[in-house]
Amino acid sequence: MSETSDEVKLAALRERVRAEPRLLVAYSGGVDSALVAAVAAQELGERAVAVTAVSASLPRSERAAARAFATAHGIAHVEVATDELDRPEYVANGGDRCYHCKSALFDALAPLAALSGARIALGTNTDDLGDHRPGQAAAAARGAIAPLLDAGFGKSDVRRVSAALGLATAEKPAAACLASRVAYGDPVTPEVLHRVERAEEAVRSLGFPVCRVRAHGGGAVARVEVPADDVSRAAGLRSELDRAVRGAGFEFCALDMQGFASGRMNVLLGMPGAR
Repeated sequence: MSETSDEVKLAALRERVRAEPRLLVAYSGGVDSALVAAVAAQELGERAVAVTAVSASLPRSERAAARAFATAHGIAHVEVATDELDRPEYVANGGDRCYHCKSALFDALAPLAALSGARIALGTNTDDLGDHRPGQAAAAARGAIAPLLDAGFGKSDVRRVSAALGLATAEKPAAACLASRVAYGDPVTPEVLHRVERAEEAVRSLGFPVCRVRAHGGGAVARVEVPADDVSRAAGLRSELDRAVRGAGFEFCALDMQGFASGRMNVLLGMPGAR
């Protein structure tokens, strides 16, 4: 590892993990939770278990990737079903949706944690502190820990250290849950989530591996985001793009001319978002 600061942060992360007799890592398969899960497995062995929450908001491709990563790195891994889609507060899709999602996660993990005497660890990093993350309040209320945050990791640190450790997730694009694609105020339903998932698979098949399909108008309108440098190419494929997205179940397809950026839905909450 070339950067001394990265070495220091990794050492701090290892020390923080070793301070826990047992850990349940809330593991989505994304770059942050993957690093926590991998280091926890290295430091605690079978006393660390990565747990993936499974519901309609988790894309099938992400579920498969999480399984494969855990197997490749010898990480003890289990899946639990979560019931957020049965919770009216979550389905209502207000600005606090993530709070109710995290609450459902902790309710599912609590019996495992109690049975094993483990703490629950999240992949929160310092960059998350400046974003709209109501789920962090649920985590704090349930006593979850954030080893990356405690060790001073930002997102770029996570990626560099993951690369140094040979983790395939080092360059993995951000992949928020499917519910984050639904406009605030529109109900989150399994039908809309499946529609978004199918549409994103279709857009990726057209040569746009990084994309978002945002659902508006009660799930009738798809707003497609691709990286800004790819917008012109996507416009040139407008017929194919329209056919692919409407084939997934949307009535209308729109291409966002600003290009992809995480957190764009936050503008609907009166927040700056990622303009």
